Amino acid sequence: MEKLQYALRESWSLKSSSKWSINNPANGQCGVTSLVVNDLLGGEIYKTHLPQGWHFYNVIQGKRYDFTVSQFPIKIVYEDRRTTREEALKDTNKSQYSYLKKRVYERLNIKDINK
Repeated sequence: MEKLQYALRESWSLKSSSKWSINNPANGQCGVTSLVVNDLLGGEIYKTHLPQGWHFYNVIQGKRYDFTVSQFPIKIVYEDRRTTREEALKDTNKSQYSYLKKRVYERLNIKDINK
């Protein structure tokens, strides 16, 4: 998971979220990140409502993984509401998703068999 976190952090940019900034690279990356993690590791996508809107993350084999939690200055109280890929995609767009997936797969040296 540490390698995946590093690959995500190194791949996030303005091309994966318009909210990205050098001071807060995880900002706005939750939907797109949850989709890429779901592609790689399976599991389920969950969401929690925050003042900023819905926050997406992954649950894999019963364990919560929130790779974008660093974007928030407060501790999150997770509601753990199961959601769908389609809803997470509404938090991003296909271009941002394709970009992040390609970058993360390159950093992890994984060939995408779904191309």
